[in-house]
Amino acid sequence: MSASQLSGYRLMWIFVMFDLPVTTKEQARAATKFREFLLDEGFEKSQFSVYARFCNGKEQFETYMRRVESSLPDRGDVHILSFTDRQYENIVRFSGQRRRRQRKNPDQLALF
Repeated sequence: MSASQLSGYRLMWIFVMFDLPVTTKEQARAATKFREFLLDEGFEKSQFSVYARFCNGKEQFETYMRRVESSLPDRGDVHILSFTDRQYENIVRFSGQRRRRQRKNPDQLALF
């Protein structure tokens, strides 16, 4: 892959945000199964119902979006957002009323 293909405008972050009902045991199991699916797909937990994953472009984003779509629970709301790596660099984070340092984005893509 050339340097232009690894541009911060081509590399992307996928955020999956969800609000799933957990009032019954069946709903709670479905929510847990969905969270475990996201972890198995390489997403990292950012907050309780927000998971993020780095990917190498629009095609890979579309692939993950289809995978998430095929694993949606029967009920609840799921939102999928995408950011370029350059946009993600500008996210401001707070923890305990203090501004957190910006996260360092990966320098390169890990290939398996």
